Amino acid sequence: MSISQGDKLPAGKLFKLGESGPAEVDIAELSQGRVAIFAVPGAFTPTCSNSHMPSFVKNADKFRAKGVSRVVCVTVNDPFVAGAWSKATGAADAGIEVLADADGSYTKALGLNIEGAGWVNGRSKRYAMLVDGGVVTQLQVEEAAGACTISSGDSLLDLV
Repeated sequence: MSISQGDKLPAGKLFKLGESGPAEVDIAELSQGRVAIFAVPGAFTPTCSNSHMPSFVKNADKFRAKGVSRVVCVTVNDPFVAGAWSKATGAADAGIEVLADADGSYTKALGLNIEGAGWVNGRSKRYAMLVDGGVVTQLQVEEAAGACTISSGDSLLDLV
């Protein structure tokens, strides 16, 4: 069963690439305040790099102007790939935190995972959510991994 609007985010850990290497990020700490969270099936993939991330990069300041304290991207990749992708897409410069769910366990806890041949840890469905105090207030999940309409930065911004 996947997470739904009105649910509290499950406990868990993600990873961020820091100056000393990967560092844990606790979901309880991450979800304090109003947070926009979006997930991509994979860093450096076409729709993720050409549509999804850019839609949040261009709107990052608009989210903050509407009282969103953090904009976070989750990807089922290792922290080194997530860190490199963050720099390559301009996410780091826009203040978007790109966090790695290296083994896919947090994505599975949300019930938003995709399993497929050749994916050791699976992938994530493409989604965007607004979280307030750890509770999901808006959730938009794409039906197809290659689609980026209801989960785009523009679409989520309209719901803030």
